[in-house]
Amino acid sequence: MDYSHKGDLIMGKKNNDKVIITVSGADKVGIVAKVATLLAECQVNIEDIKQTLMQGHFVMFMLCSVTKLNKSFKDFQTLLKDECNKMDMEVWVQRKEIFDCMHNIG
Repeated sequence: MDYSHKGDLIMGKKNNDKVIITVSGADKVGIVAKVATLLAECQVNIEDIKQTLMQGHFVMFMLCSVTKLNKSFKDFQTLLKDECNKMDMEVWVQRKEIFDCMHNIG
């Protein structure tokens, strides 16, 4: 794999092509559609998705592949955050390997 065009991704490290995206906020129509459309436009593949609604609070977790990401990782994060802010939603984007390390400390 050639990651040279992705700026801050580590060259050739396969484990670095997965991200965990978490979206959270008040439930409203179109959250999943808006986020999924943005990911598709950036060539990000959703590999797994879970969502729940807790007392009107929407939470969605996605495992995504950024192997074909068509912009820098930083630009992708900024774009996703800006679009989620327009919907009054919070979003976190983490590389899967960092997410795994944070949850395996013990």
